[in-house]
Amino acid sequence: MKKQVLVSVDRGETRVALLEATGDVAAPARRSGRRRRRSANPAAGYRVAELYLERRGSRSIVGNIYKGKVDNVLAGLEAAFVDIGLEKNGFLHVDEIVMPGVEVAKRGRGSGRDGQKIHDLLKPGQEVVVQVVKDPLKTKGARLSMELTIPGRYMVYTPQGEGVGVSRRLPDKERDRLRKEAARLDLGGGGAIIRTAAYGARREDFERELQYLFKLNEVLEKRVEETQAPDLVFQEADLSVRVVRDVFSEHFERAIVDDPKQHQRLVSFFTRTAPELVDRVELWEDDTPLFERYGVEREIQGTLTRRVDLPSGGYLVIDYAEALTVIDVNTGSFIGRGRGARLEDTITRTNLEAAEEAVRQLRLRDIGGIIVIDFIDMARARNRDAVLKTLRKALDEDRTKTFVVEISPLGLVEMTRQNVTEGVREIMTRACPTCEGEGVIRSEDTIAIDFERRLRDIAKEHAAEALLLQINPRVGAVFTGNGARILRQLEEETGKWFHFEGSEGLPLDHFAITFEGSREDVAERALPFREGDEVLVSIVEPHMYNVDDAVAKIDGYIVSVTGGGRHVGEKRLVRIEEVGRTAATATLVGNDSSDGEDGGESQDGVESTARRRGRRGGRRRSRATADSSAATE
Repeated sequence: MKKQVLVSVDRGETRVALLEATGDVAAPARRSGRRRRRSANPAAGYRVAELYLERRGSRSIVGNIYKGKVDNVLAGLEAAFVDIGLEKNGFLHVDEIVMPGVEVAKRGRGSGRDGQKIHDLLKPGQEVVVQVVKDPLKTKGARLSMELTIPGRYMVYTPQGEGVGVSRRLPDKERDRLRKEAARLDLGGGGAIIRTAAYGARREDFERELQYLFKLNEVLEKRVEETQAPDLVFQEADLSVRVVRDVFSEHFERAIVDDPKQHQRLVSFFTRTAPELVDRVELWEDDTPLFERYGVEREIQGTLTRRVDLPSGGYLVIDYAEALTVIDVNTGSFIGRGRGARLEDTITRTNLEAAEEAVRQLRLRDIGGIIVIDFIDMARARNRDAVLKTLRKALDEDRTKTFVVEISPLGLVEMTRQNVTEGVREIMTRACPTCEGEGVIRSEDTIAIDFERRLRDIAKEHAAEALLLQINPRVGAVFTGNGARILRQLEEETGKWFHFEGSEGLPLDHFAITFEGSREDVAERALPFREGDEVLVSIVEPHMYNVDDAVAKIDGYIVSVTGGGRHVGEKRLVRIEEVGRTAATATLVGNDSSDGEDGGESQDGVESTARRRGRRGGRRRSRATADSSAATE
């Protein structure tokens, strides 16, 4: 499969996109230069398969090596917490402990080696050299390992390891060839893992890269001796170098970079590690931004949506939980093909499309943990097998480790996907400050009922005749709507008088007593206007019962404007004629000419007139006059 890598560098972040061919794409002619020419549609025949984001000051620390200090050893977890100089201690399991002279036991045994327990291997205060294998995610600290690795283009060097391993993602024939090529390599007492990117590599390539990795290891050992724990010893390469190093191979047509400095860095890196690939690194110089021309910006925005449409008319719905992601498949508008279409065929076609798109979304969004895909129920076993086969085939292109369970009779597929770093969605978003990530909030009616209970208790505790309450106008409207029926009943029940103030900017559940006193004093403080006040308002909607009139709203307070029906959507200066507890009536001031001609006032003139003529009516009245437009909007 033909592939391309796009690298876009901005002041605040670096973004990398991996593109894969959707069909037969003709390979471009090789050019002597490395500059990318303008093309009518360079993205034709390709689609975005993976996205990576890295922002200044919040780089991934996976691959970083630290000299840390053991803070605590927990025998019950068979693990230790290690201070590596970050906000949270790292987590080191006993299976990840590697020490000189001690043979490593098999993974998952719950003991380090030769049956030894964690407290036999580590003590609080002990200094250890560890590497981050998983970023801190949510409330958890970084996952650590003492088995250090130094990655290169074709292989990963393990100073404490032994022997040579070959990636299982390579074909069996190529694996055998690479194993023979690397059989006589001098690994300097360590071990190595041949990477997928080594497809087609020769012994000379491995020897050249080993010299580079040996030098890095020498620098690492020297820094370990000089560094005082806890501190960083070795930092992994930045995002663009890291991704291109890990994925770029003979299967890739080109790597296109839109930043001259980053382009030079990649050229320099390949000059040292893979000179034959240098000509495939190109600099983007078009006026149109690289990601916009290739359609990557649209894909980035798409990763934030719950719904993903399928080609036939069906769609996926993706929902996230703490450690579980659920993908639901729906037929949507797809009703089958042709007059003889059967339900089973329609469902199977939708599920086949969903299997491919679900894997694509897992890669795009970098979703990890437990994943459940709820396919539409299929009656025939062969159709279920076809869907599972399509899913597994799509996962072959995924570099992240996955494990898939057989499809159940209910159409459910359970799988796991390794979670190493935060995905695009986690980097680009934060929890909603209103719902705090729950996705729902209490309704106005629910909050009003809660406030009603609270007011009954408050009425017993306060001796004042009336109270001024600060709440959101939308909650206040529940009390004052329908002729203030709820408010009147509450007042009759408690023997108190309640007035409301507040703005739309307040949280829905905001509640505060701002003033208390006699009924007259509270009413004087609460009313936003006085009769005769001239106020600039935004007329928001026609009057319900009189088409010639209109309605303006200021912090939930309703102003009925006589003759304002033709001015809906405009700002107009009105004179308050009558003031009620929850609403007022007003008339338009001056000439109604919309252009300010024939004696009318300009917009600036109207605003200044409003400021000159408005009376002082307390803190809220003053704010309502000056900010009526903003509050209404």
